[in-house]
Order: sequence, then C-alpha cells, then structure tokens
Amino acid sequence: MKLLRKINNNAAVAQDNRGREMVVLGRGVGFHPMPYELTDLSVVYRTFYDVDPQYYEILSNLPEDALLAAADITEQSEITLHTELNPNLPFTLADHIAFAQQREKQGIRMAAPLHYDVQHLYPREYELGLRALETVRLRTSSSLPRAEAVSIALHIVNAELEGSDLSSTLTAVEVLNEVTSAVEQELGIVLNRESYNYARFAMHIQFLVRRLSAGVAMEQGSGKMLDELSREYPAVYHCACTVAQDIEQHHGWHCSCDEVLYLMLHIYRVQNCESN
Repeated sequence: MKLLRKINNNAAVAQDNRGREMVVLGRGVGFHPMPYELTDLSVVYRTFYDVDPQYYEILSNLPEDALLAAADITEQSEITLHTELNPNLPFTLADHIAFAQQREKQGIRMAAPLHYDVQHLYPREYELGLRALETVRLRTSSSLPRAEAVSIALHIVNAELEGSDLSSTLTAVEVLNEVTSAVEQELGIVLNRESYNYARFAMHIQFLVRRLSAGVAMEQGSGKMLDELSREYPAVYHCACTVAQDIEQHHGWHCSCDEVLYLMLHIYRVQNCESN
C-alpha cells in the first residue's frame, strides 16, 4: 500500500495495489514523510474507498472515535438495508455526531424534526438511528439524546443511492441559493461553495426544506435558548430572521422560533468556519 498524502498522524490518503485511491486510518500512518510504501498493514484499522476529496479536510479536526462510530453505523445500515450507501456518509455522519456532542456539552438541545414522519415513513432507518445512539455511546463514551436518532436516520436516508423527486430537488436548490445570498449579504462574507463547510451547510438547508415542504413543524421548546443566543449573537440572529422572512415570502413556508434557532446554529457555524 502506497501512502500519498498526510491528513493527520493517524490518517492518510493512500493507493492500493490496484491503483485505487482511499483514505486509511491507522496508528502513525501519517507520521512519515510522504509518499512512502506501507509494509506493515497490521497498523491499518479502517479504509474508506470512493471518498470525495472535499471531505479529506474534515478529518484533520474530526475526533477519531466519532468517525469510527460513524463507520460502524454505516456498515450496520448497509447490512440492514441491503443497499450501498453514499461513501461519504461516514464523514458527514461523524461530523454530525461531533457537532451534536458539542451542543450537548453546551446544553443546547434541538427538538426532533419530523420525528413521527421519519418513524413512519422510514421505519428501518429510524430503528438504525436508535441503534446508532448505542454505537456512539460505546465508541465515544458519551451519550446523545434520543432525538438524535431522527437526525441520524435522515443522514442515512440522504445517503441511500436513489434518485429523488426532481421538483423537490429543484426547490431545495432554489432555497439554498436564496439562503446563501442572504447570508453573504447580511454578514458581509463570501461562502466558498467548493468547501466541505458549505456542503455541510447545504445539507442542513436541505433538511430544513424537507421539513417545511412537508408541513411538519419542529416541536416547540427552544424559545428561551433563542432569546439567549439572539442577545449573544445579534448579527447572526438578524440574518436568520431575514432568511426565515425570505423563505415565507417566496415559498409560503413559515419558520417557527425553533426553525429560526436551527438556522442560527448553522449560519453561525458556516460563518465561523469561513472566518478561520
């Protein structure tokens, strides 16, 4: 196995003996000068094929235990669903898990979006989401709230390699463009549409569109948290309110306080990542 590029001390981009590129996790695989031939394959404990290169950058700051948990969840899901999932799922899911753990430490809890819809429309994925919580607990020694089963289920649904309804896809793209323009104008920043951070932001806007277009509001209960964060981050709050107003004006979808908080969290995150 030839290692081509260091991601961090325990992760690298590699090439197998058939010339296929992959990401490998292993003890000290990124420590040596690149490129080099890895002869002791026993140090490798995970490989990922067909990963979009834009996801390489996330590994530098991603907790390894979250990635290993996400890889386990992906494997369990493919076995249960008898289907191949998007090869980027371990990375997007690990990023979600790490962010959810961060929110949990800060005492920020989001109500479960589309809880009953996901449970009834995607029962197998929802069950996988519940099982995933135990996987996260075992791998990371930290617990996530039960509501995260819905979010994990939606990640799995999103990763199933099936076509989606064209009109819904076009609407989601239109909303994303509108939201992006509003964020850039309100906050005076330029979002890098080729970055992983933007791809993650786009995915969360897609989840928002799914909820709003289905007419299912998030459960109420985040008003106090919204009040606190609006005082702490007034510019981001104003931006989220502007986005919510634009969505209602252009598409007729009303964003509740909980949806505004959801927008705030992800607008703040993409702004913070672009600034660093």
